[in-house]
This record gives sequence, structure tokens and C-alpha cells, in this order.
Amino acid sequence: MENIENQKNNLHASEKQYAMFIHLSTFTGFITGIGFVLAPIILWLLFKEKGTFVNESGKEAVNFQISIFIYSMVAALLCLIFIGFLLVPVIFLLHLICSIIGAVRASEGRMYMYPLTIRFIK
Repeated sequence: MENIENQKNNLHASEKQYAMFIHLSTFTGFITGIGFVLAPIILWLLFKEKGTFVNESGKEAVNFQISIFIYSMVAALLCLIFIGFLLVPVIFLLHLICSIIGAVRASEGRMYMYPLTIRFIK
């Protein structure tokens, strides 16, 4: 990770754009319903060979989206005992804010480590 940070000045503009698009692709979920997870996975698989920064940013975005999906399913189940109704808006805001921060950092050529992320893909 430090190596990527040290290389940020050497990143090509297209690498920053690919990484930013991977982070932003989560917003397709608002249109399609399932794009939250699928779009980042597809873009990461398509662009991961474009550079180390794109690959690492993509893995981080995919891991976060999978984690958010799991948290959302748990919150939905917890709605049966009313706790989920408090968790759903918190998860939504976390998802929205962190995805935007990730995209902005990627456009700057900086890695963003999402909070509360389960690292499925290493």
C-alpha cells in the first residue's frame, strides 16, 4: 500500500480515471437494484490489468460493496425486531459517503481504505 502511495505522482491520468469509475460504479445500484455489487466487480475485472493502483482500488471497492451488501441483509433481517429500521439509514449513509470519498481520492491518485470493510479479496 505504501508503494502505491509513493507512486501517486507517477500515475497516468487514465489509471486515476479507471479507479474513480470503479468507485463510482456503485451508484448504478440506484438504477438497477443489483449494480451496487456487480458493477464494481465487472469494472475491476476489466481494468485491473491497467495498473497496480487500479487493481488495489478495485479490490478495495469490491470488498466494501460486498461488505455493505452483507450489512444490508443483516439490517433487513433485524427489521423484524425493529432494530434494523435504525441500521438501514446508517448503512445507506455510510455507503453513499464512503463511495464518494473513495472516488475523490482515486481521482487524486490516493488510495482509500473503506471503514468497516471485510477483506474478502486480498
